[in-house]
Amino acid sequence: MISKLLLSVSMLSHPGILIGFAVIVLVMLLLDLGVFNKKSHAVSNREALIWSLVWISLSMIFSGVVYLVFRADSPEVAFEKFTQFQSAYWIEKALSVDNLFVFILVFGFFNVPKEVHHKVLFWGIIGALVFRAIFIFTGVGLINVTYLPVMNIFGMPARINIVLAIFGLFLIYAGIKSAFAGEDDDEEKDFTKSPGAKLVYKLFKVSKNFDGDKFFTIENGIKLATPLLVVVGVIEFTDLLFAVDSIPAIFAIAPDDPFILYTSNIFAILGLRALYFLLANFIHMFRLLKYGLAVILTFIGVKMVIAPFFHISSPLSLSIVGGVLILSVVASLVIPEKKEVEKTAE
Repeated sequence: MISKLLLSVSMLSHPGILIGFAVIVLVMLLLDLGVFNKKSHAVSNREALIWSLVWISLSMIFSGVVYLVFRADSPEVAFEKFTQFQSAYWIEKALSVDNLFVFILVFGFFNVPKEVHHKVLFWGIIGALVFRAIFIFTGVGLINVTYLPVMNIFGMPARINIVLAIFGLFLIYAGIKSAFAGEDDDEEKDFTKSPGAKLVYKLFKVSKNFDGDKFFTIENGIKLATPLLVVVGVIEFTDLLFAVDSIPAIFAIAPDDPFILYTSNIFAILGLRALYFLLANFIHMFRLLKYGLAVILTFIGVKMVIAPFFHISSPLSLSIVGGVLILSVVASLVIPEKKEVEKTAE
C-alpha cells in the first residue's frame, strides 16, 4: 500500500517545497559569496563549526518541512519521505568525507594558500549543483525505463531493474575494493595529470605563480590562467569521480523521486566547505572512516541487488548507516594508530 502511494506522490506534487528549496540555496550562496566571504581569508575552526551547524540545521529543518507537507497525503508516506531524505542526506555526507581527504591532498600538492581554499571549494560546489542534477535526473529516467517484466525466480514473483542491479553490483565491488585500498594510494598521485588539470592546460596558458584569489593574471602583457584555476579543474573532476559512487548509492533510497535525492544531495554538498576545514584540523577523528564507508557501500549494493525479492525499509537503512558512521568515528578515537603502538612497544 505504501509503495503504491509513494509512486503516486512525489515532491513534484508539492511545488512549494521545491520553490522554498531553490530560494534557500540561492540566498545562502549569495550571502556566502557576497557578504560573509567577500574577502578571501583562512577559515578558523570556530567559523567552520558555526557554518557546519548552520547547514546541518537547515537540512534538518527542511526534512521536517518535507514531513509536514507530505503528512497531508498520508502520515505513512510523510514518514517514508522524511526517512528517505535523511538516509540520502547522511549517505552523501558520509561519502563526501572520503572525497574531502582527496581535496586536502590536492591543496597540499599545489601548495594552495589557505586563504583561497574557500573560493576553490565554492566554485567546485557550483559545478556540483549542475552535474548532480544531470546525473540524478538522468539516472531516475534510466531506472524508469529499464524494468524487466515480472518473472518467477525461486518460486517468488520479482521485477528486476537492470540499472539498479548493475549499480548494486558495482557498489558491492566498490565497497570491497575501498576496504582493502592502500592508505598511500592517493598520496602518490600527480594531480597535474588529472583530466581536469589537463583540460585547463589545453585551453589556457598557465602561469607558474598564484595571484591572490584570481583565476587569471597578466604577465608581460599576456593574460594567463593561474594555478588556482587548475586546482578548480582538478576539484571538479574529482567530484565527478566521487559521484560515480555516491549517486548510485542514493538511488537505492528513493529511485522513484529524483527531487528527494537532489535536495538531500545538494544540502549535503553545500555543507562540505565548512566540513572540509574541520576535517583538515581533526582528521584523526575520521581515521577509520574508510572502513565504515566500505561497509555502507556494500550494504547499499546488497540492498539494491535483493530489492526485487526483499525490501529493506528507509528507516532501517537510516539506522544502519547512522550506526556504522558512529562506530567508525568512535573506533577512530578509541583504537590507537599503528605508529603510536610501535612507539609504545619501543
